[in-house]
Amino acid sequence: MTFTQLLTLQILAHLLADYFFQTDKWVESKNSTGIKSRYFLMHLGIVFITSWLLSFQWLFVIGAGIITLLHTLLDFLKSKLHNVAPVRRYLFFTDQSMHLVVIVGVVWWYNNTFAPNSWIVNWPFSERTLVVATAFLFCTKPANIIIREIFKFYAISIPRTSDTPQELPNAGQLIGNIERLLTLTFMLIGQFEAVGLLIAAKSILRFGEKDNLKSEYVVIGTLLSFGIAIFTGVILMFY
Repeated sequence: MTFTQLLTLQILAHLLADYFFQTDKWVESKNSTGIKSRYFLMHLGIVFITSWLLSFQWLFVIGAGIITLLHTLLDFLKSKLHNVAPVRRYLFFTDQSMHLVVIVGVVWWYNNTFAPNSWIVNWPFSERTLVVATAFLFCTKPANIIIREIFKFYAISIPRTSDTPQELPNAGQLIGNIERLLTLTFMLIGQFEAVGLLIAAKSILRFGEKDNLKSEYVVIGTLLSFGIAIFTGVILMFY
């Protein structure tokens, strides 16, 4: 197993532990009560298990333990700083950046200290396969959360009034997931015209929106959504 394969697997493990296996309720509880939260230890257990299992190496239990320990420290600091108004808006992006630095550091140390040998004899996944799979996963729930945090960072919210029409619950997230996955797929197969058609189609569907404030909100969300997918696709194209 190469350094890139192990690093990609650990990034995949982080996405699963921090975004898919952790709900908003867990995050709010950890931010408000810190290590006293009953979800704190549950989350750390998931971090350790996903990190170790997705390494496909028995000896990486050491690396998984280090990642979990530093993850604990970062989550603890985040909960302490959550109520400090001047830094709250920066916490999500700083926290995620530090997690990435930790993962890269631990994988680099492990790769240079031990011989990365998978418990799977004939490792079936190439570097590119793992990277592409991780990219598609990133373009779903993690991308939704990143867009939401960007809105929070710039204090952007849509005003709710009695005249605001009812919308399908979570429809925006589902639409965002679909458009990003389609965009990434089109870019990987070289159909760039289809990406433009997809953007144009969504713009036409929103053309008749009468609420200007809501229209601006949707435009920002759409640009962020396509931007994340296109940026991810460009990275994959040059990988």
